[in-house]
Amino acid sequence: MKKIEKDFSREANPPSIRRLFGDSAIARLIDFLTLYKDFDYSKAEISRNSGVAWKTLYRIWPTLEKYELVKKTRQIGRATMYKLNTENPIAKALDALSLEVAVYDAHRIAEEEIAKEKIEIPA
Repeated sequence: MKKIEKDFSREANPPSIRRLFGDSAIARLIDFLTLYKDFDYSKAEISRNSGVAWKTLYRIWPTLEKYELVKKTRQIGRATMYKLNTENPIAKALDALSLEVAVYDAHRIAEEEIAKEKIEIPA
C-alpha cells in the first residue's frame, strides 16, 4: 500500500477565506466553491477536494442550500452536480471578499519583500 504524503504547500498558504476566518469546514467549502466556481462537482467531490469530511458536509449543506449559495447544474447517473450560484448576491459578495483578501495579502507580501531587499543590500 502506497503511503500518501500530506500536501504541506496548501497548509503553508491556505486559501483566502481560511486565512481570514480560520480553518473551519464552512471556510474550506466557501474557498473551494469560490475558487472553482466555473466547474460543477458532486457532493462527494466537493467533500474530497475541499478537505471537509463527508458527514460534516451533509451537516453544513442545508445552510448552503437555504441561502442559495449552491445550485444544481446537472445529473450524471446517480450523482447530482453542484456549483457556486454566481447569481446569488451573497455568493457574489463571498467571491469578491475572497479576491480582496488575496489582493491584500499579495500587496502585504510584496511590501515585505521590497523591505527585505532594501535591508539586505551588501555594503
